[in-house]
Amino acid sequence: MDIIDITRKIREGMPVYPGNPEPEIEKYREIPEDSTTESEISMGSHTGTHVDAPQHVFEDGETVDQMDLEKFYGKCQVLDLTSAGREINREILQQKNITEDIILLKTENSEKNFEEFREDFAYLTLSGVEYLIENGVETVGIDYLSLVEFDGGEEAEEAHQKANEKMAVIEGLELSSAEEKNYTFSGMPLKMETDGAQLRAVLIEE
Repeated sequence: MDIIDITRKIREGMPVYPGNPEPEIEKYREIPEDSTTESEISMGSHTGTHVDAPQHVFEDGETVDQMDLEKFYGKCQVLDLTSAGREINREILQQKNITEDIILLKTENSEKNFEEFREDFAYLTLSGVEYLIENGVETVGIDYLSLVEFDGGEEAEEAHQKANEKMAVIEGLELSSAEEKNYTFSGMPLKMETDGAQLRAVLIEE
């Protein structure tokens, strides 16, 4: 059994979505001065590899602790879209045979560095969101900090709302080592009453 870690490492100085707090990690106890080493961690709920809860876009939406955990474990399909350009739309997705409830989008983002935030990242369009929902997808993941276009206006907002209403949305995945094929996905989010939370996402190949 091979396990592929597709989680971004939480670290100080890592890129965050504009307006989000940068993570801070500070030791308040440390060996050898103290008997144990312990750290204080401060970061936004949408830092690194994380899930969006419906409350992220709906005032009365579910928080992370209320989400169905079955959406974070099971057979998944990685779609290699690295040559598709920035817009992942219905027409592009129709070229793939979608067979699983969990779909992870490996885009050109996986071929670029993750050292600073880029506004020109690849994203899922409204038609792409609708196509996945029509095909029974319950969880969608992407390899950047947002599923939809940066500053994309009303269409991006609608895509974001539809995706979060009908699917679990996982952002910030590290998919550079993942191939286009089926795996078992596991990525349980932290149990918090929040609009988003970090998760440790892996692909399991048996």
